[in-house]
Amino acid sequence: MAGSNGKQKTVRDMVLSLGLIGIMAGVIYLFIPHDDSEPDIKRVDYRVELLTARRAAAYPVAAPEGLPTTWKATSVRFQGDDFDSWHLGFHTPDGEYVQIEQSTQKPSTFIDETTEGSEEANTKQEIGGRTWTRYTGGRYDALVHEADGSTTVVAGTGSFKLLTELAQALKTQ
Repeated sequence: MAGSNGKQKTVRDMVLSLGLIGIMAGVIYLFIPHDDSEPDIKRVDYRVELLTARRAAAYPVAAPEGLPTTWKATSVRFQGDDFDSWHLGFHTPDGEYVQIEQSTQKPSTFIDETTEGSEEANTKQEIGGRTWTRYTGGRYDALVHEADGSTTVVAGTGSFKLLTELAQALKTQ
């Protein structure tokens, strides 16, 4: 009988220890600060890359002018080695992502890559004196303009209203 009493104490001690550990974990969780809000997205300055792209690219590089300051530029790059690729991405005021992409790459390949699989919607619209074609169905919806030996794609998770707002703000120099 003495052996079974020892086993009961061991089980009881283990249960008490687990309960104590649970209480301590709860206390630590309550008193250690934690932030459940969205992280602050850092704004990038794209002026230097834009100047570089405009000097080096074989086409007129487009960038927005006059967008509200609530649009945060979050990514920028120019790659002159393959197809003079220009990219500028934005976090919009309503939390969506919208980007402008330009390249001299074959349009069908470039459009498929930048929209991540969108298909032409057979809808055209005039924006800023240019004709843009809508693309839908992929990861990103997009507006596409082909001219001057390059293709310009405004794409993202935002609505066509946001895409149009960015397309309207585009200027070349």
